[in-house]
Amino acid sequence: MLFQRWIEYGPGCDANVRPGGPDTTNVARPKVGSIPYGQAIYRCNRNGDIALTYDDGPYTYTEDLLNLLQRYNAKATFYITGRNLGKGAINDPDTPWPVLIRRMVRDGHQIASHTWSHQRLTTLSRSKFWNQMIYNEIAFADILGYFPTYMRPPYSASNTTTDAWLNELGYHITYFNLDTEGYLHDSPNMISTSKQIWDNTVEGRSPATNKWLHIEHDPVYQTVYNLTEYMLRSIRRNNFTAVTVGQCLQDPRSNWYRTVSSSPSPTSTSSPSPTFPATTNGRCGSRHGGATCRGEPNGETCCSQNGWCGGTSDHCGRGCQPVFGTCRDTPEPAAPGRCGAAHGGARCTESGWGCCSRAGWCGSTSDHCGTGCQSDFGTCN
Repeated sequence: MLFQRWIEYGPGCDANVRPGGPDTTNVARPKVGSIPYGQAIYRCNRNGDIALTYDDGPYTYTEDLLNLLQRYNAKATFYITGRNLGKGAINDPDTPWPVLIRRMVRDGHQIASHTWSHQRLTTLSRSKFWNQMIYNEIAFADILGYFPTYMRPPYSASNTTTDAWLNELGYHITYFNLDTEGYLHDSPNMISTSKQIWDNTVEGRSPATNKWLHIEHDPVYQTVYNLTEYMLRSIRRNNFTAVTVGQCLQDPRSNWYRTVSSSPSPTSTSSPSPTFPATTNGRCGSRHGGATCRGEPNGETCCSQNGWCGGTSDHCGRGCQPVFGTCRDTPEPAAPGRCGAAHGGARCTESGWGCCSRAGWCGSTSDHCGTGCQSDFGTCN
């Protein structure tokens, strides 16, 4: 709580340091769509969806988390804090964070705000509250040219006053109804408790009648390197789909962000794709300036999990970073008979089932192999 008091005093506290970037204070904030603004949202709207969300990042582990989500073709929402955990400002070009945030967008994930420096909003004056939201917007706009309309209050702490301020700024206030408490169980011996919470909620439930808005934290080691893959396997096994919050609320992508004047519009269904430079020293990935191995000679086009270009199984297999090079690993088989992007990118050709139907089922009948057949995930007539 001492730091909470320090924030009220001067520029000596980095929470009070305005980031560089376009001022968003006077950006128009129309309230579009059917999702409420300035009100608490705890649940998804669409059965079969599990909205994976991660708070407090980006962090050292976030790149590996993105690689894991990509292997399973799973989407998530990242509630980003602008300056916390000693990581510096998210738009500082000398850090890996701008590249990682652009990659999140490129990979189809949703970006949301978790405030500038993770203060308990209910303890702040109006001016300090405003800075917590506007400073994060400025940093996002500096990186992407736009900023989010979705947020989650730190510590899940908001009240009628702060809700009204968030409504004034045009934010959807999103919480969760599935919390494995991974941040409380960050050790190999304790993470099983979080897995049990997940299993008690999800395992064996029908996607026809169930949906969840979930929370984790990407600065938590066991969450990234143990729990997340456990959840992704469960999602696939039980035929749910890992989606963003906007998707689970059935809110069009064009409503997820606000554009800064004269900046690229984020309304396209295909997210802006950053251009990554070619490696000059054999290093790759967001920790090395976003350098890519694509175009390297002698087939050394894979970017290993440790950020080296090469062509061996160590480079191209498990942990390979697909955004920064080619990879040879393929998705694991989905639940028997399921296929397509909604089922982890599973292919019927790999599971021996043949064609992937429009609805995501493997088979060899005309219904599977004819109109609507998904050629990316199986054979088609």
